[in-house]
Parts: sequence; C-alpha cells; structure tokens
Amino acid sequence: MSKLNITPLADRVLVEAAPAEEKTASGIIIPDTAKEKPQKGTIVAAGAGKVDEPMTVKEGDTVLYGKYAGTEITIDGTDYLIMRESDILAIV
Repeated sequence: MSKLNITPLADRVLVEAAPAEEKTASGIIIPDTAKEKPQKGTIVAAGAGKVDEPMTVKEGDTVLYGKYAGTEITIDGTDYLIMRESDILAIV
C-alpha cells in the first residue's frame, strides 16, 4: 500500500472499505446489483483527535462502521470513506 498524501482533520479517519462479498456462505454467487455495501474496512489515515478527546483508533486498525457512515471519496483511482471516529462501531 502506498503512502497517501492526505491527513484527516480532528477526529476524522480515512477508511478503505473491504471488498463486497462475492458469494453467500452456501456458495451462491451474488450479482453486482444485489451486493451489500461493506461495513468493514481498514484505517489508512487518522487525524490527531480533539483536544479533550484523543483518538482510540490508529492507522492499520480493521474496523466496523454503520451502513451509511462516512462520505465516499476517490483518491488516485481508489475509493475510500472519510468519517468521524464516532461513526466507527468496533475495532475487529
């Protein structure tokens, strides 16, 4: 993974979403139109946090987030989500 030239501000993080599931547990292939938005990803950049609230996540953490969390952005052809740390539900 190449180093990104972007630094989120305050309590925001940049997340690279995990790829959408291609098959169900029983082996049925899921078409593109039926794929669910992934809710798991890896933090590729994190802000410094707020003065009274330090960050609890760091670069490299795998996290779970809400289905509609964050704003989708594209950097150098790769899709990312930028969201507040409070949108993150858990570290996996």
